[in-house]
Amino acid sequence: MTERLAFNVVAGQGGNQVVAGPTGTNPSPASDQRPTTARPTTNDQRPTTMRERHDWAFTFTLLFTAVVFLRPQDILPVLEPLHLAEFTALGGLSAMAIGRLRRGQSITRVTPELIGIIVLGAIILGTAPFSIWMGGVVQTFLELYSKVILIYLLAVNVLMSPRRVERLTWVLMLTSGYIGFRATFDYVRGVNLIAHGTRVMGSVGGIMQNPNDLALNMVSVLPFAIFFALRRDSVPKRLFAAFCAACMVGAIVATGSRGGFLGFVAMLMVTAITTIRRQPGYAIAGAITVMCALPLVPQTYWNRLASITDESKDEYGTAQARRTLLRESLDAYLQNPITGVGAAQFKNWNPTTREQAWHESHDVWLQVAAELGTGGLIVFIFLVGRGVLGVLRTRRLLARIKPSRKRARRDGPSPAGDEAPAVSRDEWVFLDAHSAAMAAAMVGWIVSASFASVAYNWTFYYLLALAVAPYDILRARLRPAAAHAAHAPARPAWRHEVARA
Repeated sequence: MTERLAFNVVAGQGGNQVVAGPTGTNPSPASDQRPTTARPTTNDQRPTTMRERHDWAFTFTLLFTAVVFLRPQDILPVLEPLHLAEFTALGGLSAMAIGRLRRGQSITRVTPELIGIIVLGAIILGTAPFSIWMGGVVQTFLELYSKVILIYLLAVNVLMSPRRVERLTWVLMLTSGYIGFRATFDYVRGVNLIAHGTRVMGSVGGIMQNPNDLALNMVSVLPFAIFFALRRDSVPKRLFAAFCAACMVGAIVATGSRGGFLGFVAMLMVTAITTIRRQPGYAIAGAITVMCALPLVPQTYWNRLASITDESKDEYGTAQARRTLLRESLDAYLQNPITGVGAAQFKNWNPTTREQAWHESHDVWLQVAAELGTGGLIVFIFLVGRGVLGVLRTRRLLARIKPSRKRARRDGPSPAGDEAPAVSRDEWVFLDAHSAAMAAAMVGWIVSASFASVAYNWTFYYLLALAVAPYDILRARLRPAAAHAAHAPARPAWRHEVARA
């Protein structure tokens, strides 16, 4: 029996819609969701939906996301002994396992992406005995990559509907907006700065503290804030999303990250292309806003960007240092092509003969190759490719099932036996805009990550989950609809004529 990711509605007898339960049967009073009143619909109407009952696994997933990004224990040290990340992760996993077993399902969904993430974790641990510091590799796995596995394991089992995708995206935008606001505020106040006061560090620890990593995270989440700001929604929500977007842009500038700037430009190009197609007025307004904001950018930022092409503008010689690190990363890989030097151990590799000892690789591809060897690089490229493929598949599928208002007005209500739409028009509009934002986010991450060591940070794995979940949701909804259409009796030609009359 094929597992379904979301509850669907199929056409019943008499032209009414019948709510399908998790196994494709009619719902019982003990069902997880409550049906609404059945009624005839047109092709343009929203399918009859059911209100989801509270899911503790999804709630814990949202809390876990907020904890790993915001790190409240850094702000309130009294929270440190509570181990909030571990508590929320275990709570989510327990609720997920209990819920799935009660429904007669396997303990987890198995997807190619989840297998790839687990295999990459196995490579990290499997190459640890051959690394230059086994203890450091194990520590990296426990403190960073174990959270990656937990994040994806939860996401792949709880992202069962467009509404849940939307809620998780909101949490990512809210947390990133707060971090962006803190970074911009610190830069304006002149606190938490490095490089003679020209670059700001993240206000929280972990993956958001390094300026380059902070800029990468802002670039990766910014498309979602832009999407929510342009969405047809309540004015307060749109204004708040626009405020979060402005804070993220401010943080990108405040970090002075050149890789973040390149990712930002690439992300904006993809966003502009998709926005011009759907909302050309907003694209023009955005371009005007960017041009008006350029005078607000500090001169030190322009000087740092100029060093991308003119090394004489690089006051600290960091551009030359980056090239040296790329060469040393390649040397580390060529000398250890099978096992690498160990996860997060490139900075500790061969310090006596290196020009840039005790530094990270600053290129995610060479980082994985140097630290995990050829096998790790292949798996990591596979995961990134799956994310890109998920976005492309979603957009192709959405184009195929796009609801048509014109056809709905022409044909009128669907006669008995007709297939109900797999997604409502509202859901289709959301998924279309979300997939466009995901395309921009993936491009921004890929470009920025080419100048950062972020292979074990969880930002990419959130993007991966959000990239493939919509396609899985659509495919699961279309499968029972296709099966229903295959078994439904053919409609006589005279009924087609009546429908058009």
